Amino acid sequence: MMLFRLSAALLLTLLLGACAASRGSIEVPPDQPDASVSEYLIGVDDIVQVTVWRNPELGITVPVRPDGMISVPLVGDIRAGGSTPERVAAEIQAKLADYVRDPHVAVILTELRSHEYLSRVRVTGAVRTPVSIPYRQGMTVLDAVLAAGGVTEFAAPDRSNLHRRAGEGAQSYAIRLDRILDRGDLATNYKVAPGDVITVPERTL
Repeated sequence: MMLFRLSAALLLTLLLGACAASRGSIEVPPDQPDASVSEYLIGVDDIVQVTVWRNPELGITVPVRPDGMISVPLVGDIRAGGSTPERVAAEIQAKLADYVRDPHVAVILTELRSHEYLSRVRVTGAVRTPVSIPYRQGMTVLDAVLAAGGVTEFAAPDRSNLHRRAGEGAQSYAIRLDRILDRGDLATNYKVAPGDVITVPERTL
C-alpha cells in the first residue's frame, strides 16, 4: 500500500512537471498593449479623458489643441502634446494639490488620432470584411475579428496568427481562433496593440 502511494505521488509530480513545461513552451505575446499606451506620446487631435477621483466635476474629455495644450478645470492649460498620459496626469495632480486635498488623477487616451496609421489594428485573410480599425484600449483579438464580420467558410481559424512589431522586425503568435469562436476558450484571446495585424488563412484542400 505504501509503495502504491509513493508511486502515485511520483506520477502526480511528473505530470505536474510536464504540464508546467508544456505551458512554459507556449509563446504568448508580452503585455504589450498597456506598455504601448503608457509609452505613447500624445499628439495633436488625440482625445484624452482626465478623471479626478471623488471629484467628477473636474473630469473632462477633450481633444488636444493644435498648440499641444488641454484646458483642465481649476488648473488651466496643461501641455499634453509630446508627453505620455502618466506624465500629464502627474502634472495635473501636482497643480490640483493647491485646490483639492490629496487628488488622484488619471489620464486615458480614448482616441489615438494623431498617429492614425500606426495606431490601427488590421484583420486580413479569410474574414468576411478585411478591416483596418482604430485601436481602442482593452481591445482583444476577438473584438478585432468580430469587427471584420467573423471568419468565412473557407477559413482555417486554428492556424490564425497575431503579428506584432518587435524592435526592427516582427514577432508572430499563434491564435486558436476556432476555440475562441466555437468554445469560448479565451486562452489565446490576447489583447491587441497599436499596429498589430491578425491573419486568418484559408484552409488547404
